[in-house]
Amino acid sequence: MNAVLWLAGASLVAWIGLLAVWGFFWWPAPRLIAKRETSSSDDSGFPSVAAVVPARNEAEILPESLPSVLGQDYCGPFRVVLVDDRSDDGTDAAARTAAAEAGFHDRLKVLAGEPLPEGWSGKVWAMHQGTASAGDADWIWLTDADIAHAPWVLRALVELAEREGRDLVSTMATLRIESAWDRLLIPAFVYFFAKLYPFRSVSNPRRRAAGAAGGCILVRREALQRAGGMAAIRGALIDDCALGRLIKRSGGNTWLGTSQGVHSLRGYGSLHSVWDMVARSAYTQLGHSPLLLAGTVLGMLFLYALPPVICVWGVMAALLGVTGGAMAAALGGTTWAVMAGSFLPMLHHHRAGWWMAPLLPLAGVLYTLMTLSSAWRHARGRGGAWKGRTYPGRGAI
Repeated sequence: MNAVLWLAGASLVAWIGLLAVWGFFWWPAPRLIAKRETSSSDDSGFPSVAAVVPARNEAEILPESLPSVLGQDYCGPFRVVLVDDRSDDGTDAAARTAAAEAGFHDRLKVLAGEPLPEGWSGKVWAMHQGTASAGDADWIWLTDADIAHAPWVLRALVELAEREGRDLVSTMATLRIESAWDRLLIPAFVYFFAKLYPFRSVSNPRRRAAGAAGGCILVRREALQRAGGMAAIRGALIDDCALGRLIKRSGGNTWLGTSQGVHSLRGYGSLHSVWDMVARSAYTQLGHSPLLLAGTVLGMLFLYALPPVICVWGVMAALLGVTGGAMAAALGGTTWAVMAGSFLPMLHHHRAGWWMAPLLPLAGVLYTLMTLSSAWRHARGRGGAWKGRTYPGRGAI
């Protein structure tokens, strides 16, 4: 019983420490919000922006997402380069049709992607071609083909970057919630991402933490060139975080936050879909290290599985009259409640329902299993499989 009580107390102390000092990762902030419209119509103060949209077999979703990029309410020079990454579903035609129907065909350039060179990941190669085609734009706006943006997003990104002297500004898209599995796993995915890359720490130039969210990244072209361009992360599978690290470690000033104006259109809906999404790159995030994998599994079980197990065990022990059972139940239950409470802000941000908060331990265990599945895929040579391409043995970079 003493060992159980010690473990329960250690877990509670660990959670209090995490929530107090680890960049307040559990709170979805800072936030990118719409600014009040200015009365001036002069666009001389707005830098030029080129949006780069890598797209591989995205013909179905482009009619919904691409017009939101093309239709940005931005006063400065703005154009969009969509890189058709060797699609076989008519992505190029779908992009041109969507632009014409939205009335923005003059803003769009569709670039046919070149064959993938050895050593490059597909998305990074597409972004490299897009940025090369962007000319001398002051800013490069990288966004995925399945992301929709409110009309004010680009202007808000540029204003924040210029006002605060940032070289990279990125916002995590609000992910789509449709099913019960989505309600449990999607907010938890962002919760765990924010624990790995605390948004406030990434946005603090005095902290080493660096990262980005690939659905919406605005990067200063000069800063990108100074850091070595996309070639410096050519083999990265987790390209967004690799780019964030590249810019920050080369002396750039970065910002990472959330926004209700940036939405993912990609639906998951099932455990299998989320599992496949996570297992594709989780082991890559760990640098394919068995030691880090073991540490991650033990840490996740200690933080997420142990408190409810001790709580339930303590209740049963107390009912049987075992000394210390009530204390174990109290410690485990308190830790469980603290954990669930920390999940509430992320659930609210995604409008997923507060009643899912006590199920965070279940989400933690499932993501642990997904990480183990990712390592198993890597061992079988299927790591990093995406859109018909497989990148076995690639690191996070």
